[in-house]
Amino acid sequence: MKIDIPPVVKNLLIINGLFFLAYISLKEFNNIDLNDFLGLHYFAAEKFMPVQYLTYMFMHANFEHLFFNMFALFMFGKSLEILWGQKKFLIYYFVTGIGAALLHTVVMEFEISAQINELGITMEHPQYKDFLNMHLVVGASGSVFGILLAFGMLFPNTKLMLLIPPIPIKAKYFIIAYGIIELYLGVSAQNDGIAHFAHLGGMLFGILLILFWKKKNKI
Repeated sequence: MKIDIPPVVKNLLIINGLFFLAYISLKEFNNIDLNDFLGLHYFAAEKFMPVQYLTYMFMHANFEHLFFNMFALFMFGKSLEILWGQKKFLIYYFVTGIGAALLHTVVMEFEISAQINELGITMEHPQYKDFLNMHLVVGASGSVFGILLAFGMLFPNTKLMLLIPPIPIKAKYFIIAYGIIELYLGVSAQNDGIAHFAHLGGMLFGILLILFWKKKNKI
């Protein structure tokens, strides 16, 4: 059975897959960590480059990270691309991805400043540069959460089937609940290695862009 996938979603799936293959291949055979080059570092870190605000969203930490992001992109992105068209969907994808990184940067600035003060690390400390370089974020999750937000806004009464528990829920309620959970996890400072505020940033910039388009009668 042939599965019809609109071109932008299809190309994003392929590109993310190719970047992941490059990441694991270089790490396995050449001991080169591509995430360390293309993932988003803290802006004051030695390894930071502005282009990372774009490249980070094509990198993933492991196969599970890649799979769930691409599955969500496939499941929800198709409807948005068909509704909006290729150009508008691609603009939305990048705006939410970069917006997610910007909010994450703001939050990271406060967190790292607090950690530096708590640990008493100064610029002269031998581990100061390593401490800044260790903060890294990768993944398309910011864009994916933006896509989830858009789907919930534009197809609010579409029923989604949850895995745990296996019950149907309307898209609008699912997105609201997911956003609340992300906010709670972000504010409660759970040290789980997940950039919750990047997820929220994707949703925030998503709703801002949708409202802007609605105001301009472009949606």
